[in-house]
Amino acid sequence: MHQRINIAHKLLLLLLIASPLWLTAPAQSQTTIEVFETDISQLQAALEAGTTTSVALVEQYLARIEAYDQQGPVLNSILRLNPEARAIATALDAERQRTGARSQLHGIPIVVKDNYNTAFMPTTGASVALAGFTPNANATQIEKLLAAGAIILAKTNLHEYAYGITSISSLQGQTRNPYDLRRVPGGSSGGTAAAVAASFAAIGLGSDTCGSIRIPAAFNNLIGLRPTKGLSSIHGLMPLAHTQDVAGPLARSAEDLAILLDVVVGYDPNDAATELMRSAPLPGFQATLGTPRLSQLRLGKLTRYLAAADAPIRQQIEQALAWYEQQGAEIIEVDIPELGSLIARSGVIAHEFRADLEQYLAQFESANITSLEDIVGPGLYHQAVQGVLTRSLAAPPDIDGYAAALAAREDLRTAIEQVLQQQQLDALIYPPIAQLQVFLGENQPGNNCSLSANSGLPALSLPVGFTAGGLPVGMELLGSLLSDASLLAIGHAYEQGNASRQPPSTTPALRAGVAPPARVSTVDFSQSGIDVQGTLSMDVTTNLLSFRLTANTDEDSALHAVTLIIDTNNTPGLNEPVALHLLGPQRDSASGEHFMSPALRTALAERRVHLRVFGSSLPLRGVTYQLP
Repeated sequence: MHQRINIAHKLLLLLLIASPLWLTAPAQSQTTIEVFETDISQLQAALEAGTTTSVALVEQYLARIEAYDQQGPVLNSILRLNPEARAIATALDAERQRTGARSQLHGIPIVVKDNYNTAFMPTTGASVALAGFTPNANATQIEKLLAAGAIILAKTNLHEYAYGITSISSLQGQTRNPYDLRRVPGGSSGGTAAAVAASFAAIGLGSDTCGSIRIPAAFNNLIGLRPTKGLSSIHGLMPLAHTQDVAGPLARSAEDLAILLDVVVGYDPNDAATELMRSAPLPGFQATLGTPRLSQLRLGKLTRYLAAADAPIRQQIEQALAWYEQQGAEIIEVDIPELGSLIARSGVIAHEFRADLEQYLAQFESANITSLEDIVGPGLYHQAVQGVLTRSLAAPPDIDGYAAALAAREDLRTAIEQVLQQQQLDALIYPPIAQLQVFLGENQPGNNCSLSANSGLPALSLPVGFTAGGLPVGMELLGSLLSDASLLAIGHAYEQGNASRQPPSTTPALRAGVAPPARVSTVDFSQSGIDVQGTLSMDVTTNLLSFRLTANTDEDSALHAVTLIIDTNNTPGLNEPVALHLLGPQRDSASGEHFMSPALRTALAERRVHLRVFGSSLPLRGVTYQLP
């Protein structure tokens, strides 16, 4: 299908051709800022100072995508790059010199979940069925971001049609979690989350029908807000269920989240749910940061959700609540009467998905795929969504059931708001998801998404730490209608007082534009008739320790084992237990790969890992060999 280029992009390209000022823009080689883990305000300051350009930022982010998305850790988060990104960046650099920046997002590269309409790139829902579909109009939030001068760098993978929480699709496959490549990144906005965590862009757009912003935020050490329903527009968002769908950013910091939210919120005549914003004041996310008095906060710990969570998740949330309590906040244990029944009766996805999708395809002029039958009939989907798609196709409309679900949503909101008001709470606290990230290919249990999604009330997923195995943990804060900015400010206070953000080890800063090479150590051990030679290779981008060893002994000696130990007390060889076995008895060679724990990876980086060789001619405690 012919790709349409929208008016904003055409104007930018015309400016590039018409203006000679682009010739004097700072060259990429002049850049002094590294995009890895760099926030929007820092990028904007460098752009204003002329020490970098938007072209240079685009090139740096593209280099990171090249290094890490299909190589190294193979995150598989980027579905499609914007071929006009460099040209748009050049035009925005020229505009900055001529008239100044339009906003804090002027010239800032972002990534977008591929269920947001982009009239200049295909919008696919990550499905092979819509691989060539380019809609006839941008989503409202895309229009606002383009008007603010943001650069759409790429579209990201998602759980197909946003109908799941592990981010696997027929068009792109499985996205991997950069904190543990063996595990899922959450979903459905897992592609955006993995990309933002890996610094493939300054910030990214996701969507949330039931957990699809909050779960990926929790799983990728990010912050994400499911806004009050109607705070911002979903016009031009490929729908899962319009009553529950919301759209918004995932970010590495609360300030970045606030910057983008201030651009995209507000009334849109194309989205009836935003009617509540027609006369309401804008939230002022940035202006609200730093305003909460922590000593006056009252936070309600939702005990039933916390009790059901995995122990490492509970532990991190309890520690975060203890920090708030240390600042003077009051923590109160609460429950919501008949919560399970209210949630079970208030879901609308099964009622809305088919009709919403087919209306969307007609409105935005999909020529080849016009119905759910066109997708399901020929099998144009990943088997991970087979059940939900076939059930949606087979289910007849249930008018009475749908009306009952809509009514139950109001009952749920009332029940939550009564608890908030009666207990004078600023927020309810619970885990966004009760179980840790599962391994690729497994179903992800533990979703607590419905409390916010089915009530329409806002909820913030805030990073609060890591498990001993290095998995990120999030904490959810749910507030009253239109308390979005206050929730973010409460989360921002925790962020400022704690080192809650840590980048994934698999996507470090590039060196001269490429990923750091694996570090190889040579083994050359020879003592008492036992010889061991080989190599150990540590690759942080794959998180693998690879080894290849050969052993030879004389006729009076026998090799028992070659192991690794971690020096924890600067006296290697005394009492460290075996951390990893490499070679055993009656074997003269071995090779393999080991997925490194955070402790092993850190010790290797700090050169605190040594060989210990055991043999019949060696002391019982073995002999420690210092790796070079």
